[in-house]
Amino acid sequence: MADIKPTVKKKKKSKKVLLFSILGVVVLLIIIAVVVSGKKDKLVTVQTEKVAKRNITQVVSGTGTINPETKVDVSAEISGEIVQLPFKEGDQVKKGDLLVKIKAETYGARINQQQAGVQYSRTQVEVAENNLKKAELELQRTEQLFQSGLVSQSDLDNARIQYQVAQSNVKSSNANVRQNLALLQQSSQDLSKATIRSNMDGIVTKLNNEIGEKVVGTQQMAGSVIMTVSDLSVMDAEIEVSETDITYVKLGDTADVEVDAFPDRVIKGYVYEISNSAKSKGTGTQEQVINFIVKIRIIDTDIQLKPGMSCNADIKVNSKSDVITIPIQSVTAREEEKKDETNGEDVKRKSDENLKKKEKPKEVVFIVEPGTPSKVKMVQVKTGISDDKFIEVLEGLSPDQEIVKGPYKSISKELEEGSVVKVDNEVKKKTDKDE
Repeated sequence: MADIKPTVKKKKKSKKVLLFSILGVVVLLIIIAVVVSGKKDKLVTVQTEKVAKRNITQVVSGTGTINPETKVDVSAEISGEIVQLPFKEGDQVKKGDLLVKIKAETYGARINQQQAGVQYSRTQVEVAENNLKKAELELQRTEQLFQSGLVSQSDLDNARIQYQVAQSNVKSSNANVRQNLALLQQSSQDLSKATIRSNMDGIVTKLNNEIGEKVVGTQQMAGSVIMTVSDLSVMDAEIEVSETDITYVKLGDTADVEVDAFPDRVIKGYVYEISNSAKSKGTGTQEQVINFIVKIRIIDTDIQLKPGMSCNADIKVNSKSDVITIPIQSVTAREEEKKDETNGEDVKRKSDENLKKKEKPKEVVFIVEPGTPSKVKMVQVKTGISDDKFIEVLEGLSPDQEIVKGPYKSISKELEEGSVVKVDNEVKKKTDKDE
């Protein structure tokens, strides 16, 4: 019995050693598998498209409003109460039609007073002229008497002074006549401003006042705007274009205008005016925006546009035919890092961040190279104009090459030179079908 116990213990010990050995082998195999799998290239699923030649049109977009080319604000030049207002908003007017009449009783009374003043000043002229004649005769008689020694030098001097005074009175009286005539003319002009007539054919597009309301007029500037008359036969789209795009826009460029009120209609037009001064919004803030006003003449006349309608416009600034193009999302920017070429001592003193020089990002695309497994090659390209879907490639690609066009995350971050990819264009088709 004493010999049996040690034998049992040895067997148990052997079993434990065997068990731990097996566990150790399993753990080692798992570690090796993890290491080997980690060394495998990461497989990236992508969608592709062939490089092809297309016609491409570059556009510059902007938003704005519809406005007539010609509109006139009818303002009051004198103050008073509106007593006549024949037209309502939306009415058509002809050149010469009475638009507004302002009560001007005070101006009529002023004219009567000034007419009387003119008449009185003219009478004063007659009196002054008669006094001048009398002074002239008195001077002549005094001179004769002085030559005969019958009057003194003092008498002669007084006669001459009286004659000069009479001459001055005539000039002063004539000046009073001119002054009163000028005042009368001014009052007559003011009275005429009480009646406002249209200087053009058009439509009343805005009416700010009603009969009985008082308006304010000034001599130096326009007073209250009573109404606006517009010529709706020629309409413009006034849009705002960003400062980064305005350099592409030229006079004569064609444009497609979409008006919110007519969602199913694309209206044709052309650029006929580009502002030289900027229009700023949010000046002095982080949201500051600088735009330029571009006026587009609407050439479609079969649509009834109204002033103030909101619109969007696509200006065709450049077009090219049969050029190499690829989807816009296929192009991404990558930074190329270059180490400083310095001696060893300088390198030791610099941090890791300063050991690399960042150059300007370059535009690249990823070409799928044939083979198993499929890998991508990063190619630098030079691009040209673009539309909303495709961009022109000037250098770097040729037709029928297969390039990666999605997903965006893979193009912008995941893919590198030599990355292994799996092409699955069915994913994109299903996504497009679902949308």
